[in-house]
Amino acid sequence: MSRQRILLLTGRLAEAAVRRTVAEIEAKAPFELSIHVLPISVAALMHTGWIERKFDWPTDANYDRVILPGYCQGDPGRLTQKYGVPFESGPREILDLPEYLGVGQRQAVSLDAYRIQILAEINHAPRLTQDAILRQAEHYRQSGADLIDLGCIPGEHWSGAGDTVRALREQGFRVSIDSFQQQEVEAAVEAGVELILSVNRTNIHWAKHCLAELVAIPDDHRQLETLQGTIDELTDAGARFRIDPILEPIGVGFSASLDRYRAARLRWPEIPVLMGVGNVTELAEVDSAGVNLVLAGICEELGITSILTTEVASWCGSAVREFDRARRVVKHAVEHRTIAKHLDDSLVMLRDSRRRQYGKDALAALASQLKDPNFRIFAEEGVLHLMNRDGHWSGTDPYAVFDAMQKEAPLSDAAHAYYLGYEIAKAMTALTLGKNYRQDQALNWGLLTQEESSAVERRHRESRGAE
Repeated sequence: MSRQRILLLTGRLAEAAVRRTVAEIEAKAPFELSIHVLPISVAALMHTGWIERKFDWPTDANYDRVILPGYCQGDPGRLTQKYGVPFESGPREILDLPEYLGVGQRQAVSLDAYRIQILAEINHAPRLTQDAILRQAEHYRQSGADLIDLGCIPGEHWSGAGDTVRALREQGFRVSIDSFQQQEVEAAVEAGVELILSVNRTNIHWAKHCLAELVAIPDDHRQLETLQGTIDELTDAGARFRIDPILEPIGVGFSASLDRYRAARLRWPEIPVLMGVGNVTELAEVDSAGVNLVLAGICEELGITSILTTEVASWCGSAVREFDRARRVVKHAVEHRTIAKHLDDSLVMLRDSRRRQYGKDALAALASQLKDPNFRIFAEEGVLHLMNRDGHWSGTDPYAVFDAMQKEAPLSDAAHAYYLGYEIAKAMTALTLGKNYRQDQALNWGLLTQEESSAVERRHRESRGAE
């Protein structure tokens, strides 16, 4: 069987970078790559309509597919129809071509499945309006929560528990309630609550009669055996329940509490287990994404099938989304007996999973070829680079770089100055954190990334609007 033949279209300025990347790919690629340079300096300014006019299909060529620059505007289907070969939009950055062609990073895996159920707690629910509760519940649902947990306040009676549960149920939410107060719980159960947190010897006399599932906890959280009496009585009453040995914060018994979870799984293997991971994520002042992945891994390996979390502390502001992603990653890792690496990088937020750099020589070569006044910005190896046809300015101080540029290529357009300032600020953020910077693209913040419209895309939209 002959090898697949792929043609890459590019512009004059990107030619050298494309050829270097293709040379790196060819040794390990199961296909042939060819390059065709079109008569345009900046590949990002291509449009499929322009390509139709300027591209002469090689009469002796027998290509299986053609890859356009990622920024190319227009419909590739027009080119497919004209030339009879599939045209497609490639990556926006040539350094991403190996991954795009499947010879760089391993192929993406499906992370649709998970085992762990997420209860997302609305903290101090009695002190919130019903509208505020519904808004937070919707936020949790969009973030991946399975149940909305209403966190009540010890020592206070919440007369609105039943009405709030009903309002949530009417909006399609599954609901749990975190309370030891009998009237609150019974009103919530009547309104449709399906899970009650929590029960031990102090409230089992009435809780065991509730027509909802219960979470049983030890009478003394440091003594796992104090859970046995509650388990026996709930079993005798025919109640549905899961158990929670209580996860303790780092510094006050964290590792000992993990031992209790393992012991509980061995002692009562048939009883479902819940872990309150918020006791660690909320009570340790650190970004919660990595902590959530580790806790999800512990739960998956121990067969803990539900967790309780919340988003009260500022460093836990996306904790539900993080755990939703983490539970999928660890399920795949444990099920396939593989490490939790190169499966999904959306929990890498502060830095980036892989660094992509052109190198000093490539940047110098690019700067020497520039023939237009448009600025290119790069941030690599601790250095900011700013270049156009008038020069190449670089350094670690963005103000010094900008001042040097102004002496040789002064700006008179406020909009252009604003654009450069915005992009340089992003570049310096990338340098500070060791992230990849790509001009006109959002920095990658993992699952928190907010996509941006590039200057190129905005210009194309404006030009279409003026037609």
